[in-house]
Amino acid sequence: MFDRLFGPHATNLQRALGRTTERQGVLSENLANVNTPGYKRRDVDFGIALDEANSQHSPRRFDRSLKRTEGIQEMQGPVRVDGNSVNLEQEVAAMADNEIRYQMLTDMTRRYFSGMRDVIQGGR
Repeated sequence: MFDRLFGPHATNLQRALGRTTERQGVLSENLANVNTPGYKRRDVDFGIALDEANSQHSPRRFDRSLKRTEGIQEMQGPVRVDGNSVNLEQEVAAMADNEIRYQMLTDMTRRYFSGMRDVIQGGR
């Protein structure tokens, strides 16, 4: 229904915002478990979906690429003696990156709906 009213661009923005929200939760879990022995760092692989979409220049392909790469993945990396692979600095940097991405997406969404409102009001 949402796609029919506002087009695929709005649906893609909605999915991307959901994806950044999901990633923020996963990164928070990583920080919460920084001292848990055996905990493996997890992340949401959002960047690959965006890179594929940008190279193909199609909102529909972006939608398909998000579906194809959805999911939380254990990330490979250096493991401490206790078996934990969380790096505090890396998590904080990833959270900052994710916050910037979320702010950018909310700004794009605001501009999109502002443009829709202008069209509906006849440019007034």
